[in-house]
Amino acid sequence: MREIVLDTETTGLDPLRGDRLVEIGCVEIFNRMPTGHTFHRYINPERDMPEEAFAVHGLSSEFLSTKPLFAEVADEFLEFIADAPLVIHNASFDIGFINAELARLSKPPIPRDRLVDTLLIARRKHPGVSNRLDDLCSRYAIDNSRRTKHGALLDAELLAEVYVDLIEARQSQLVLAESDSPRARAGHDGPRRQRETPLQPRVSDADREAHRAFIATLGDNALWKEYLS
Repeated sequence: MREIVLDTETTGLDPLRGDRLVEIGCVEIFNRMPTGHTFHRYINPERDMPEEAFAVHGLSSEFLSTKPLFAEVADEFLEFIADAPLVIHNASFDIGFINAELARLSKPPIPRDRLVDTLLIARRKHPGVSNRLDDLCSRYAIDNSRRTKHGALLDAELLAEVYVDLIEARQSQLVLAESDSPRARAGHDGPRRQRETPLQPRVSDADREAHRAFIATLGDNALWKEYLS
């Protein structure tokens, strides 16, 4: 199943009061494993950058002034996410900003039934404790040492790792990997046992001759001819 892990950075906390998107980062995962495909854009918010927001992500008005407007990246963003579920930490915040930007372009909003909110999952799994992204990285021994400031793509990459642990998919992947090993296919931890007396083949010489006669009727390019000795 294809999913998109998504994060944003903004100029503030409320799109209804004029705050805007300044960064979008997306990581594609398939069957809960990163595919290596990402989407990352800085966005010119067409307004100043409050000091409080700059302290969080370090994106200045000067830096963003040369970046594209959301209108210039919207179609590329929507094409990347397509109809996949969106995995977001505190999803109502990010989707509120994205939908506000889409509304400015008279584009339909992203429906909330597409959202997988990892903050809600974490609160159910770890009630009564802090479930910020940094806390979850520490809890699941995920290296977040590069996260000196918030960054949409880096945070999406970290969240993709956290998500796998939150829904306990990593354990399932380990079980599947072990079950595909030669030792597991043998059915036990020890070496594969051999019969003292091998079973007699069930295909007789007459069966083989009948099969060869049938193959001869299929023409010179029949695939079966490649398996005849």
